[in-house]
Amino acid sequence: MCTYGARERFSSDQAATSLQANGRTTNIEVNVMASQTIEGTFRQTNLPDESSEYLVKREELRRAEIDLMRQQERVAEMRRHLPHGPAVQDYEFQEGPRDLDASDAPIRSVRLSQLFTAPDRAVIVYHMMFGKRQTSPCPMCTAWVDVFNGLAIHLEQKVDPVVVVAADPATVRAHARSRGWNRVRLLSAGDSTFKYDLGSEDREGNQDSTVSVFTLGNDGMPRHFYSAHPAMSPEIRERGIDLLNPIWNFLDLTPRGREDFVAKLQYPPRQVREG
Repeated sequence: MCTYGARERFSSDQAATSLQANGRTTNIEVNVMASQTIEGTFRQTNLPDESSEYLVKREELRRAEIDLMRQQERVAEMRRHLPHGPAVQDYEFQEGPRDLDASDAPIRSVRLSQLFTAPDRAVIVYHMMFGKRQTSPCPMCTAWVDVFNGLAIHLEQKVDPVVVVAADPATVRAHARSRGWNRVRLLSAGDSTFKYDLGSEDREGNQDSTVSVFTLGNDGMPRHFYSAHPAMSPEIRERGIDLLNPIWNFLDLTPRGREDFVAKLQYPPRQVREG
């Protein structure tokens, strides 16, 4: 029986095998990809020197990852089947020109119902902590919008993504220019109670990050579908929307994990090894 560990080293998409016929051995090359079950293990690479201990633990992890994927699918299905949420007021927001490099004027008013580009699409709102008692932009929220802005071109194929802040349009646009947020739509909640009603602001003006989803009712009025906050319970205060941001998901792939990583507005220059 062929043992994977005895395989010769070849290029990433090629492997060699031997065919014996009429007493002669002929070497042929066949296309072999990873993701094959070899000796009871679903392989993730073509590396020849992975230890038995590593392969056993990696297989345990793979099965746990499948369980997690299926649990996430069950949770997503539960979310999709939530009963109709309440109709909400057609909140009014303030918005500058769509061209971020243009002047901050004119400022126009836009209603929540006008954020829907089609009746069957959802609006996804990220509530950023910036404005009122949050006088400077939240670094963690900034990292969030860095990601959200990069994903916007893809999200826009299915949904309408926007960012809402308490700060005025000119203030948030200045921060957006420094970050290159040229894709995602930026709105100020202005004098509306939008952020308070959705739980991303208290009566004193303290801010919290939140993700909210809205749908459009048959009557043309927006309805609240779903909201989530970092806090999931009195004991879990910071993990409620982690799954929506790939930063921590990427860090969780590494041996050190996320540790105590906290996003910052600026980082010191990264040291690059040479040679």
